[in-house]
Amino acid sequence: MIYSVEITEQADKDLRSIYMYIAFELQDMHSAGKQIDRLEEKIMGLASMPERFRRYAEEPWKSRGLRMMTVDRYCVLYFSDRNLQKVTVLRIMYCGRDKNSQLQKNSQQTD
Repeated sequence: MIYSVEITEQADKDLRSIYMYIAFELQDMHSAGKQIDRLEEKIMGLASMPERFRRYAEEPWKSRGLRMMTVDRYCVLYFSDRNLQKVTVLRIMYCGRDKNSQLQKNSQQTD
């Protein structure tokens, strides 16, 4: 079963921020492009068997079905809807960040 993959506006901003950080803060344009390519490739790979990655461990996100895929040092947080055959990528962030805090901010913006 092939799912459609949707990247939210926030996740798109996250991708751009990752690129900008690597390209301009770390001054490595080549690595920035390669990192974004790897992230996009893995994200599009969620179209096949998106439930193969574990559920996010913290509540309330775990009961809502949030899942997490790790790509290099980045965490891709997404929902998978079996009925709609759709994956929605919510956030993409450095795994060392406080994910709960970032998810809470995201939740407040959409309420």
